[in-house]
Amino acid sequence: MIHVSTVRKQPTHFRFMLTVTVGLLTLLAGCAQPYKATLPADLTTQVNDSLSFSQIKAFPEEHKGKLVILGGQILSAKRLTDSTELIILHLPLIQQREPSTELTHSQGRYIAYQQKFLDPATVPSGTRITLVGELTGSITQKLDETDYPYPTLTIKQLKVWPTHAEYPRYSQPYPYWGPYPYAYPFWGPRGRFYGHYPYGYW
Repeated sequence: MIHVSTVRKQPTHFRFMLTVTVGLLTLLAGCAQPYKATLPADLTTQVNDSLSFSQIKAFPEEHKGKLVILGGQILSAKRLTDSTELIILHLPLIQQREPSTELTHSQGRYIAYQQKFLDPATVPSGTRITLVGELTGSITQKLDETDYPYPTLTIKQLKVWPTHAEYPRYSQPYPYWGPYPYAYPFWGPRGRFYGHYPYGYW
């Protein structure tokens, strides 16, 4: 009887493990979806992927009207009469077009304007963002004791990334398999956790 019971349980256990594995692979495939694939079709076809931030910074007037994808960390947000002004520290984009956390890799600052209502309290200093914006030229403002030329753009799409404080930590050995989703992407001392994607204003 023990032998028969064991044989009967094996197919059920196998089907369960197969279902879990397929489910995880499907979810991870969703996380790997290219960033541009999440954009509306009209923006996807217009985005200029060949234009680097260093080119934008060097010749802002020459690139007016072009759509680009930029990332960065918000330094300040201020509500104006008809828009919200975001002063952003440029950061290079890494996996899934998420901004890097290495501030030393920044190539400068830029200003983005959100014409739809955006409460500055929802994007405090330190918030990491990825945006699609239309280049509008540049503006010179004071930065400490110097005049600093900021490339400017109008936001078409804005994505807000979670802060590191929101990433959960687990004590289980890596890899940790459990209820999905986990915060994504995050490398902890025991490995990588996956989670909410995409996240932010869409």
